[in-house]
Amino acid sequence: MRFLFSTGSLYTYGLARCFALAADVGFDGIELMVDDRWDTRQPRYLQALTDRYGLQIHAVHCPFRPVPGWPAGNVETLEHTVRVAQALDTSIVVHHLPMRVGLIILLIQGHRRILPIPGWHPDRTYHDWMAGEGYRRLQEESGVKLCVENMPAWHAFGRRWNGFHWNSPDRLTRFPTLTLDTTHLGTWGLEPAAVYTQWRRRVAHVHLSNFDGREHRRPEVGHLDLARFIGALATDGYSGSVTLELSPDALDAGDDDEHIRQVLSASLHRCRAWASVPQPD
Repeated sequence: MRFLFSTGSLYTYGLARCFALAADVGFDGIELMVDDRWDTRQPRYLQALTDRYGLQIHAVHCPFRPVPGWPAGNVETLEHTVRVAQALDTSIVVHHLPMRVGLIILLIQGHRRILPIPGWHPDRTYHDWMAGEGYRRLQEESGVKLCVENMPAWHAFGRRWNGFHWNSPDRLTRFPTLTLDTTHLGTWGLEPAAVYTQWRRRVAHVHLSNFDGREHRRPEVGHLDLARFIGALATDGYSGSVTLELSPDALDAGDDDEHIRQVLSASLHRCRAWASVPQPD
């Protein structure tokens, strides 16, 4: 398996700086997080970065929200992301599920709170497209794997909320290729190794990070048994990519670059050690 660095882990940094850090640490490649910066959406520039740093872009992540210069709809945004992946000869496109309720995000005493708004269905067109022939046709005709990602729980009013259509281990099996996100499973109290047993051959891509009440922690810091999960991938001969998708604060973003290299190197070393110890049958 390959270990990739997600540029979203340091989305507050310039893209070239992300490539440079990943190359210095020894990652096997890059997962590109597409956002509102044109640097993340222009294949010629992106190819120049891969040539300069010797790191192939093995996965492209669709934007979370509309970006300048692209159509605002989720379907059109995904189609544009696929074109970027095709231009880079990248076979994996990661995208999110459609939301089943709208939400508002509040900042209360410095803490972000997500509140669902029942009755508001902002992604109905995207849902119908994914449920119909359009999604299957794009998957078949584009030459890339559309890897839909399991999504986290929202916590509001003292309970967990599911804000997305099909967002459960049994319902996600309707899709042929999946991105298994470990920290998102953690928000539901699920262990990645157990869910992997259920999904197995549908898993075409992995987002790896731990969970300690906060999402996207370093793999070795949190409640999830990621050693068991990576060992299960190794036992199965998983040949896809595993992306370290972390929160910038988990990497001490803003600290000296040498410190960030050391932190990243320790996490990557731990992951490769786990991959070298397959799980017994």
